[in-house]
Amino acid sequence: MARKIRFEDLVLWEDDDYVLINKPPFISTLEDRNSPMNILEMARQVIPDAQVGHRLDKETSGVLALAKNAEAYRHLSVQFEQRKVNKEYHALCDGIHDFKDFTVTDKILKLSNGSVRIDRAGKEARTIFNTLHAYKLHSLIRCQPITGRMHQIRIHLANNGASITGDPLYGGKPFYLSSIKRNYNLGKWEEELPLIKRHALHAHALSFKDLSGNEVAVKAEYPKDFRVVVKQLDKNV
Repeated sequence: MARKIRFEDLVLWEDDDYVLINKPPFISTLEDRNSPMNILEMARQVIPDAQVGHRLDKETSGVLALAKNAEAYRHLSVQFEQRKVNKEYHALCDGIHDFKDFTVTDKILKLSNGSVRIDRAGKEARTIFNTLHAYKLHSLIRCQPITGRMHQIRIHLANNGASITGDPLYGGKPFYLSSIKRNYNLGKWEEELPLIKRHALHAHALSFKDLSGNEVAVKAEYPKDFRVVVKQLDKNV
């Protein structure tokens, strides 16, 4: 899949210093032993000095910022360190939840197996959650991570009974169309597959200041798999 994608086709916005893309799911941000291609490698085929300003999990889609030169990279890195970058994600979660500026501050500890857990010995973390839409069995949640810990949104939601759909690492269940659609019929020998084959998390918006102090604000549309799931939920309320 990754080999067929051109970096230029992912670009949402760019100037002389930055390029913001809509990262597809299933492509790693940085080098990954299990992937033939990654975003940084794709970018450097077009922009030799490109550096990734932050990371998205391999399965997570959405806005990703890259710097085109060292000065731009430092400028963006400082904003991330000082928590001046505004990030908004959309997550589809199992269950019905009514979050209104629900702020989670559980500390996160990184484990050696590539996952995380909530632990007092972990690093400080803060995420704000708001429900965008509650369906019959799921909720669409706006997530605003103030800090940038590994798997932060995923573990903060899971620890509050709202695991992300399709995220078995943190208790999320697969999304089957039969769970929401009346009179859903499968062929006699057919096995139903999940409608989305990853955790349902999308980086929807990102904003920061460029080198001149002007705000850069970019939004990314849902990719096809996320869009299809939301459409089916809307149709089968």
